[in-house]
Amino acid sequence: MAIQETCAQGNLLVTPVRVVFEGTKRAEELNLANSGKDTARYLISFVEIRMNKNGTFQQINEPDSGQQFASKYLRFFPRSVVLGPNEAQAIKLQLTAASQLEPGEYRSHLYFRAVPDEKPIGEDDPPKDSTGINVKLTPVFGITIPVIIPVGETAASVQLSDLSVDLAKDPGLNVLFNRLGNSSVYGDLTVDYVSPQGKTTQVGVARGLAVYTPNTQRYLHLPLENKPGINYHTGKLRVAYITKSKASTEQLAQAELQLR
Repeated sequence: MAIQETCAQGNLLVTPVRVVFEGTKRAEELNLANSGKDTARYLISFVEIRMNKNGTFQQINEPDSGQQFASKYLRFFPRSVVLGPNEAQAIKLQLTAASQLEPGEYRSHLYFRAVPDEKPIGEDDPPKDSTGINVKLTPVFGITIPVIIPVGETAASVQLSDLSVDLAKDPGLNVLFNRLGNSSVYGDLTVDYVSPQGKTTQVGVARGLAVYTPNTQRYLHLPLENKPGINYHTGKLRVAYITKSKASTEQLAQAELQLR
């Protein structure tokens, strides 16, 4: 099964896009909204995933070395919802058996899967053909959001390295995230072009980038904008990795690349 982590897929919107049970927090309320024109049913479950070095996700059954699942310490309800057009519903998520947790970071992902209609409304029965086989493919949309339980002293730092610009087709920035510590990192990456005269122009942004434990590295290729006055053979790129909370904004890492 292909796994996609995002806040919206198909006609389903989920907020918040991630849950972290920090401090004394023991419960969270998620909001599911159907932005489509048809009634839809969604099944909700936990899945365990591995983040690959290129940022893609892969479903797994057993944790990798250094990885701990959070699902057995969590419960949620309801486990399925039916939403009409522009309807929304809350999902309750609770932390249980917290006293059994050893220090470290625990992570699982809530999976919201759309259940397709057996026969879409308004669709006529297909003509019968006794000479062949009728095959119908129905896309199934699903998204996940991470649920993280940090226990005890957890900390992480990140550095950006191996920066390069790819100009083979459309311009793009290659960058390697290097994570240290016993917790995941999460934030937005912004790229500014600084001209030889010192003028700064934002040319790229990627929101909601994570490097999950136990991964120590993540590679990213980020497309850059071709704006008037931008010359990727001169000047420099200033790259910043920033995390935001309700209370503050913190720069996790910064790097610069001289262009030639």
